Amino acid sequence: MSSRTAPRLMTLQRHLGGPQAGNMATESSPLTTHVLDTASGLPAQGLCLRLCRLEAPSQQWMELRTSYTNLDGRCPGLLTQSQMKPGTYKLSFDTERYWKERGQESFYPYVEVVFTITKETQKFHVPLLLSPWSYTTYRGS
Repeated sequence: MSSRTAPRLMTLQRHLGGPQAGNMATESSPLTTHVLDTASGLPAQGLCLRLCRLEAPSQQWMELRTSYTNLDGRCPGLLTQSQMKPGTYKLSFDTERYWKERGQESFYPYVEVVFTITKETQKFHVPLLLSPWSYTTYRGS
């Protein structure tokens, strides 16, 4: 394995929960996200994101938090346990600014992931795999 490939492999293993994975138990938030820049194979550090909840009966999005991903592409502490309640949530990622800061043209100016929390006692992990031309997400563990 080349010295250039090793850091990418370790990052991917951490992201997917492989043998080199860090301990996510240290993150106390019931909602977490992790963004991996698949173009570089590295964490997407410094990506701005907003967490919102759909409020009833007005059906308006209420912003709960604005934050940035850390050096590992994670954003710990998105919600406290007391803020967690059943409902529809949205994570909005400012991908246009992220790619512009890297001198890269991109197709998607932002990515919005809308999901439902039904039990406030569960933990939720929402990973985002990101490139300038595509993205994918799933419910992680």
